[in-house]
Amino acid sequence: MFKAFGNIVKIPELRDRVIFTLIALIAFRIGIFIPIPGINMEAWQGALGGVQQGAAGGFIGFFDVFSGGALENFSIFVLSVTPYINASIILQLLSSVIPSLKEMLKEGETGKKKFGRLTRQLTMVLALIQGLFLSMAAASYSAQSISSFVFILLSTTSIIAGTMFLLWLGEMITERGIGNGISILIFAGIVSRYPTYAAQAFVGMTPIEWIFLLFISIVIIITVVAVQTSERKINVQYAKRVVGNKMYGGQSTYIPVKVNGGGVIPVIFASAIMTLPTMITGVLNNETASRILGIGSPLYLVLYGILVFFFTFFYSSVVLNPEEVSENIKNYGGFIPGLRPGKTTTKYISSVMTRVTCIGALFLVVIALLPYLIRSGAGTEIWIGGTSTLIAVGVALDVLQQMEQHMIVRQYEGFMKKGKLRGRR
Repeated sequence: MFKAFGNIVKIPELRDRVIFTLIALIAFRIGIFIPIPGINMEAWQGALGGVQQGAAGGFIGFFDVFSGGALENFSIFVLSVTPYINASIILQLLSSVIPSLKEMLKEGETGKKKFGRLTRQLTMVLALIQGLFLSMAAASYSAQSISSFVFILLSTTSIIAGTMFLLWLGEMITERGIGNGISILIFAGIVSRYPTYAAQAFVGMTPIEWIFLLFISIVIIITVVAVQTSERKINVQYAKRVVGNKMYGGQSTYIPVKVNGGGVIPVIFASAIMTLPTMITGVLNNETASRILGIGSPLYLVLYGILVFFFTFFYSSVVLNPEEVSENIKNYGGFIPGLRPGKTTTKYISSVMTRVTCIGALFLVVIALLPYLIRSGAGTEIWIGGTSTLIAVGVALDVLQQMEQHMIVRQYEGFMKKGKLRGRR
């Protein structure tokens, strides 16, 4: 492991990407502590302490997982990248029913740029709406020297600017750093809260409970890694064909169908959507609404589980389309042993995908709901495990895999030893 980290320094491109990512994360963490102008921080944090004790007690803890403490500080990054995630969800869903959006995604790099521009525009609209709601909710805690109207205007503008800056920062990390930029920012927010939660567990729990919680966390991490790297292989055989003086084909390969094909995306999508009811109940300040739709309520957990299950199937179908895969196999002279090319192959691939994705979806639902069970059982505001662990481990694996690719290309020894040829002569 230490040797692999040492190899990072020896590869100039990888070293520069890692340094750029670290600088971007430092900028993100600094912004977390820049409050929105006009907020009375003492009154705001006191109000959040009261919310923790009320019906919507999970609001601050849940939002802190994704914002890295920005809500507690009422920072310019208070919405984090939630509006962008919501915009991506909306456009991805619309692309499956609106032909023009579907064709846009098939136009290659040009179509992706148009789709990205449309996503950014929708992100700004959603940031305006969510920022306005949040600013209205916080207007009661503004400084006495500023009017509510001016505060709402300043707050909404700051929130929009902070969200768009994070979107730009995420795109820069994707382009010039390591990993997916948006996922990296969410990962940084999650990991930054772990020391606080660990301290809460250490102070508020007995040593036996603390050890038990640590044991559960380790088991969850091992399980998540195992599921994230698991896949079902569909064997494909290619017939031999002669082109000119050369012979092609005659090889056997496979189509990897991942158990968790959507990765952390379904959980992020579902979590982003489920923050909206909580924000609305916060603005309405209604105890009944908070009890029904508040984080941790039975209705909330049911809706959250359904959304995670739905987005797992939806995202997996976007990543791997059985008809397209079957058509590509047929065009290149391949076939699945024992099956005819065409509809039979498509039906088989679809059935395998459905079974495997169903297992992955159920796993994600259990993982997503686990923190609420641990939190209610422990009686503390601890959000370690479940969703946060899935996102953190998933993003960490993605970053390690990208670093691994850079090392392998340049014939350096990487992090993952499995499958490597040794003893070459």
